[in-house]
Amino acid sequence: MPVLSGQSSPVPGPRRWAIGVIAAIGVALIVLPFVFSMFARAPKGASMIAGFRPYMTTARLDGNQREIRQINSGVHEATTTAASALASGSGHAAGSLAARLPDVAAFGSQWGPIDTSMTNMLTTIQSNLGNYDAVAALPKFTLFPWFFVIPGIIVLIIVLIAVVRPRLWSAARWVLIALGIGLILAPVAFQMFSRAPAGGRMVKAFQTIETTANVQSIQGDFGTIASGQGAIQLELVPSLRSAGLTDAQIAARFPGIVRLDNNWVGILNDLTPMIGAMSDNVGNYQAVAALPPFALFPWFFVLPGLLIGGLAFAAGPRGRRDQPNLVPVRNRPAAEGES
Repeated sequence: MPVLSGQSSPVPGPRRWAIGVIAAIGVALIVLPFVFSMFARAPKGASMIAGFRPYMTTARLDGNQREIRQINSGVHEATTTAASALASGSGHAAGSLAARLPDVAAFGSQWGPIDTSMTNMLTTIQSNLGNYDAVAALPKFTLFPWFFVIPGIIVLIIVLIAVVRPRLWSAARWVLIALGIGLILAPVAFQMFSRAPAGGRMVKAFQTIETTANVQSIQGDFGTIASGQGAIQLELVPSLRSAGLTDAQIAARFPGIVRLDNNWVGILNDLTPMIGAMSDNVGNYQAVAALPPFALFPWFFVLPGLLIGGLAFAAGPRGRRDQPNLVPVRNRPAAEGES
């Protein structure tokens, strides 16, 4: 007579606690860009990087430093040797420059603090050239919010599939593991562990430069430079001619003044757009500075990747007993002597 034997039927469903935690991580990835206003701030960061690009080269910044030195040389000659030549040539006392050419004298007194301010600014920018290059080499800032949202959506879709169709969990978990590995490797592929901290150093260094007050001060200083150069060119040089000096003598005795006059248009064309770019990007800089510290960004990928991949691996298929499958088992014939 056949005997019915019960067997369990394993159903490869996910472990509920693990799938819940994975779903929570997926939601966190989606929510993160909204919490930090990345959809608004990241595009401004991209605009700032693009806006600074023409001015963030060694050649350009070396040229700016050289131009400031040329202005300094011209102002120094105007208020010292040229002033003395005017005094001796006209019979005026050496200290009468303020009375005879007040605009030149005023520029001379204002130039010292302006020189210090602009030189320090250019030095700060130049010292962060490598940091800028590191940030500019990262993926475009506008993509960063989607680097969180898209993986988060994928995680939730896979979780939903695992809940609705438990038998698909065995395959779905490997997709989650692959996604976790991808999140871990993304910062390595983009060299974020070195580039992101460099960006943080640049943001910190620019916090005293990219402010409305500082940019307005620089614009005012540049206006003073333009007025002062005009006074040197239109008042001082004609006065030197009136004192009996020829153009050749002026060029030989005051090369700094002549160089400033000859190069002024080029200096103007170099510094004006740079100052304009600084002014245009104050708001963009503030948006970038309001993001989380750049050094944390690689970990915003690595930690979710470790959790998603680790939990998916740990939450392997689990067997659970459904209704037993009844399998007939034939009775073996009784041996002799058995009743």
